[in-house]
Amino acid sequence: MYSIKVEANFSSAHNLRGYKGKCEALHGHNWKIEVVAEKDKLDKTGMVLDFENLKKELHKVLEKLDHKYLNKITYFKKANPTSENIAQYIYDNLKLPVPSLKSITVWESENSSATYYAE
Repeated sequence: MYSIKVEANFSSAHNLRGYKGKCEALHGHNWKIEVVAEKDKLDKTGMVLDFENLKKELHKVLEKLDHKYLNKITYFKKANPTSENIAQYIYDNLKLPVPSLKSITVWESENSSATYYAE
C-alpha cells in the first residue's frame, strides 16, 4: 500500500450551535488541512497521484471556505461547523475528483485535530 500527503491552510470564522462554552461565540481559526491519498499500486510513472493535481483539487475546495463565516455556508447551516464536520465536508467535495482519497485531517490549533475517512 502506498500513500501520499499534502497540506494546505485556510482562515475562517465560525461559532458552534448548541455548545456551552467559549466556542459558542463567534471566533476564528487558521485551519491546517492534511489530505492523504492511497493506492495498492502505483501508476505507470511510479506515483499514487501527482502532488500538483492533489493540491489543485484541494485548493478548489478550500477557496469555498477561506475567509468565510462557515455558519453561512449551506452545508454548515445544518451540520455544526466543528472540525469533524469540516473534515467530512472537505472529504465529500474531494472524493469525486480524487478517487484515491483516504482521509482528511483538520487541525484547528497546533494541538487539536479531527480526521474523517470513509470505510
